[in-house]
This record gives sequence, structure tokens and C-alpha cells, in this order.
Amino acid sequence: MEDEVDRIVDAWRRERPDLDPAPLHVFSRISRLARHLELARRAAFAARGLEPWSFDVLSALRRAGAPYELTPGVLMSQTLVSSGTMTNRVDRLVAAGLVERHGHPGDRRVVVVRLTDPGVAAVDAAMADLLDRESALLAALDKGEPAVLTTALRDLLRPFDGD
Repeated sequence: MEDEVDRIVDAWRRERPDLDPAPLHVFSRISRLARHLELARRAAFAARGLEPWSFDVLSALRRAGAPYELTPGVLMSQTLVSSGTMTNRVDRLVAAGLVERHGHPGDRRVVVVRLTDPGVAAVDAAMADLLDRESALLAALDKGEPAVLTTALRDLLRPFDGD
């Protein structure tokens, strides 16, 4: 069953027989799938009044476990943003009532960001919605195929992740 990527690869083979467009079979499909994933993520987050960046911060806090708090520095490293960007994001989440800032009990010079109850509810609902949407994206695969795909993608990403 031919798809759009097959037609693109065939066209490149016809137009540039000196090139091997075989990598397009993988990467064009990954690119197209990434677009569908991005749309699903945005829809899951928007349904909860969140943006992708706010979900990233809230989910980092939620994954930390109770009491769902981290320093801004740890949040920066987990979300790969600068100090100024993280300050802006935390300010916006505080204004929305999803997180609060407070001093660390052992050292008041250290600021800690903590999820509020509405923040926990928002990130939990968004995560459940996201997983439903991502499961739907995988529904066309046979039972064992997600595990095979996981292994192949992990191997493909390993050089970029420094493992």
C-alpha cells in the first residue's frame, strides 16, 4: 500500500537517480508523525487551558512526586530553557494559580516552585488526555509493534542523547 512518502521517494529517484533517497522512507514519516503528535499534544493541553511549555513545567513538578516541588534550576535543566525563560514561565503559572513559590525550609535563600492543587488537577487531566490521544496514534500497529518501534527509535536517538 503506497503512501505520500513512497510517491516522494519515487519522484526523487526519477529526478535524481544519482542519489539514494532511502532515508526519506524513515525520516519523512517521522516528520509527518511528529506533526500529528504535536497537534494531538496541543489539543490535549488546550482542553485543560495549558500550553506545551506550561505542561512541561507542570509535568516536571508532578513527576518529582509529593510534595511536587523543584528548584527553578532543576526545572531549567529538565525543560531545557534559560533562567530568564524559566522565571517568566513560573511567573505566569503563579498568576494562573497552578504553582506557588516559597522558600526552602532548610535554606530561605533557595526558592522552590510547588504545584498547587489546581496545578496537580490540570497536569493529571492533561496527561490522561495526552495518553489517550497518543494511544490512538498507535492504534494502527499490531500488539508487538510498539515495542519494536521503541527499540528502533531508542537506537536511532542514542548518539544524540549521549548514552
